[in-house]
Amino acid sequence: MPQDLPASADIEALIRRCLRGDQLAWDAIVRQYWRKVFNVAYKFVGKHDEAEDLTQDIFLKIFKSLDTFDRRANFQTWLISISRNLCIDHYRSVRKERETIDRDVDANDLMPTSQEPGPIAALEHRDRVALLRQAMSALPDTLRTAVLMRDIQELSYQEIADRLRLPEGTVKSRINRGRTELARQIRKLRGDEYSPTAAPNRTGAYE
Repeated sequence: MPQDLPASADIEALIRRCLRGDQLAWDAIVRQYWRKVFNVAYKFVGKHDEAEDLTQDIFLKIFKSLDTFDRRANFQTWLISISRNLCIDHYRSVRKERETIDRDVDANDLMPTSQEPGPIAALEHRDRVALLRQAMSALPDTLRTAVLMRDIQELSYQEIADRLRLPEGTVKSRINRGRTELARQIRKLRGDEYSPTAAPNRTGAYE
């Protein structure tokens, strides 16, 4: 059947081709095992979009580790084992980021700095902190981490890419999506009064 996983001899051939730089062989492996890796990721994060992001990260790291695979072992067992370990690492990283929110986040750090104070800026500082934390907690973990690293820790795109072991383009995409989603969550919490089209950076400029 088309959905059956390839035999070990087929996987061995695909791996050899991947190691020689054959992109089509790698694409074939990803297609065959995507659902299994996605299911592992989904069990850890419980959200479809976040599980997809995590699955992409896992496959990127598997590709980089492909030359370490012991050909005498079962490829699927090795792949699932790596997936679980990376999901555990992701969970620990997210837990640390959540602790950072509770300990270090100042609501002013992500508030607009325009001349005209919006309804959020008019809130008491205590209310802004509570509102921001609630909005941040609603973000997918991958987006929240990217926004925190950029807007709270003030890391460069390259520094974030290095820490997360992701392409810089992926990092920029997550930050932009995270800021947009953060603004949407704030609008949701505040009603329709506050409706920017995107979330600003720390200087008030929109990227």
